[in-house]
Amino acid sequence: MSERTTVVIQGVESAGEVPGLEALAGEASFRCANSLGALRNALPGAEVLLGWKFAADDIRHAFECADRLRWTQWGGAGVDAALFPALVESDVVLTNVRGVFDQAMAEYTLGMILAFAKDFRRTRALQRERTWSHRLTEKVAGTRALVVGAGSIGRAIARTLRTVGIEIEVVGRNARGGDPDFGRVHGSEDLDRLLGSADWVVLITPLTAGTRGMFDAARFAAMKPTARFFNLGRGALVDEPAMIEALENRAIAGAGLDVFTEEPLAAASPLWEMENVIVSPHMSGDFRGHKPAMAEVFIENFRRYRAGERLVNVVDKRLGFVPG
Repeated sequence: MSERTTVVIQGVESAGEVPGLEALAGEASFRCANSLGALRNALPGAEVLLGWKFAADDIRHAFECADRLRWTQWGGAGVDAALFPALVESDVVLTNVRGVFDQAMAEYTLGMILAFAKDFRRTRALQRERTWSHRLTEKVAGTRALVVGAGSIGRAIARTLRTVGIEIEVVGRNARGGDPDFGRVHGSEDLDRLLGSADWVVLITPLTAGTRGMFDAARFAAMKPTARFFNLGRGALVDEPAMIEALENRAIAGAGLDVFTEEPLAAASPLWEMENVIVSPHMSGDFRGHKPAMAEVFIENFRRYRAGERLVNVVDKRLGFVPG
């Protein structure tokens, strides 16, 4: 392939906002699109789309303008914003940045667990008041975590929590045994049975038609009243009013939430003021250096694309994630 490949970068004003693309200057011609109108103008004739702003759904509304598109690299592990019917039914290959955020999200999960178990929020509040108040806290070793989602992020979470002695159960789409990290993976049909024995429930499954709203009032009622719930996947995985009711009624003991049905979280949401809730702004996977790591995945895949080789992190568009 001798001619330069036309690449549209969604979500940026200039190609310089994506680290390292200068390495592709002789092979790629970049068009930048930081608005829906700009994206519609940029797509005709382009073979490749780099979705840099992973949460934006503007590609859905501009896709009809993509007359030569062959491959879309999505700048997130979750690809729900790109899984609209027209793209799913097309021949366009979809890849993501699977693996980039895994360890950061695992460490974030452990951090939230420790924040609850060791009562760090109360300690900080008492410090501000200059109040000396000795208290007992919880030991996490020997507690049980249920990780809902058996992908690469769930795998990293399981590995990390095990290092502090937390016992792990994992729920995936289908049951299987002999996994090198999980041992046994439970199928989705086992979720309700397992909820009642978990001290920590970590939700990290992809958002698909089958998982949307999967944590409803019945599932919160199935949890232990002492359990804490963590959502690092997508807000739409949860019936948010039902979760708020469970927290208010102490049907569950607390929640660490990094994703929400609507983002940013509305100022009027009661979640902001709840003492038993940690709210963070969809940042659990973002670490210093994550953008160069994301760009490296694209650059490697672009070179494979030019060479006619199989791309890495190819999403099964019917399932909504990278298999295996």
